[in-house]
This record gives sequence, C-alpha cells and structure tokens, in this order.
Amino acid sequence: MAGLKALVVRGGWEGHRPVEATELFIPFLERGGYTVRVEGSPDIYADATELAGTDLIVQCVTMSQITAEQVAGLSAAVAAGTGFTGWHGGIADSFRASSDYLHLVGGQFATHPGKEPEARCGQPEDNFLPHRVQLTELGRQHPITAGIDDFDLVTEQYWVLHDDLIDVLATTTHPTRPWHPWHRPVTSPAIWTRRWGAGKIVVTTPGHSLDVLEHPSVRTVIERGMLWATRTASE
Repeated sequence: MAGLKALVVRGGWEGHRPVEATELFIPFLERGGYTVRVEGSPDIYADATELAGTDLIVQCVTMSQITAEQVAGLSAAVAAGTGFTGWHGGIADSFRASSDYLHLVGGQFATHPGKEPEARCGQPEDNFLPHRVQLTELGRQHPITAGIDDFDLVTEQYWVLHDDLIDVLATTTHPTRPWHPWHRPVTSPAIWTRRWGAGKIVVTTPGHSLDVLEHPSVRTVIERGMLWATRTASE
C-alpha cells in the first residue's frame, strides 16, 4: 500500500482531545506506507486538487462549523473515491448545522444517556455507562469486524439518529431506566459503513477518551476501517 496519501483533519471541541486522539493512529498509517498530512480545520475540504490526490480522510472534529463550499468539496471527493472515516463525536457529531454533512455520513449523535440523577457530580463520568457493543451478522463477516467478539465498555453510549443506507456492523442497546423518558429498549448503530459514489465511509461511535481508543477491539476496528475505506483498498 506504499504511495498512499492520508489527510487527518482535526479540531473542534477540545474535550475529545483531537490532537492526542489522532496522534494515536498516525504512526499506524505511516507504517502502512501512507504519507500523512495534518490540518487543523475543514478549510482543506474546499481544495479539490488536494482531495483528488487523497486516498483517505481521517476526521476528528467535534461540533465546529463547515461552509457549504467545504462540505460540497468533501462530499464530491468521497463520491469520487476518497475514503472517509473517524470515531465518536469527531465524525458523528461534527458540523451539526450542515444537513449536507449529515446526509453524507448517514448518522448523527443525538445524546448519551446518563446515570441516575443522584449519582451525578457534574463531571463527564456522569454519562459513563456500562454497555455492550454487539456485532451484527454482517459485522461477523465484514473485514473490518470479522473475528472480533462482542465487547463491553464503560464510557459514553451514543444514541444515534440514522438512515437505512448505512450497513451496520455493530449495535448497542439503551435499556429502559426509571429516570429516562423512553418506554422500551432502543438499539442504535455503534459501527457502520456507507457507500457514497465510489467512496467508502466508516463510522465508529466509541472513542470519547484515549483509554477507549486504546481498547483492543475499538482500536482494531478503527485501524481496519482506515484500510478498508482507503481508495485503492479491496472490498
């Protein structure tokens, strides 16, 4: 895979530590023969020439803003074959005001339910719940997740709004609890892929903190997802 070009776009809300998080994966890309360019904003998405020569985009930008020109450039590049991937809020909670971006990715963070009110202390841990990530039948066969067993985490459990163009490799189920207003368990995609023109998209929702990204199953999924999404990768 020598000669490939990867673009890492990072920024947005600092709570997800975009610099430190992406630095975990840049050595993996470089060992795989990728030349890696790092940008601190989505401005690069408006550069059609640069994106045309990019085989993979790894995005870690939570919330933040994107212009119509930038999201159009990103979408066109993916449709032409550039891979697009990321984790947690860096891809599933990016650019909330852009419906075109949401359409591209196919799923959007809605919430991460919290602990019972009496157990909350005003810290991020208020939203860390034990939960299981369960592979779908497709996920048990897909090259990104094949051989990975269902796994348990104690971190934010994303509730995602999504469409049915995504191919779900793993899910997580939000149970009913007395302090929450929903009346039955809700299953949400936790890992998915999406075809967009000639391009491939991979979204992994776990990844709130560095320790979660270091979890063997989470890290394996993210790294395999990078390889699978890359323009010249096999199916």
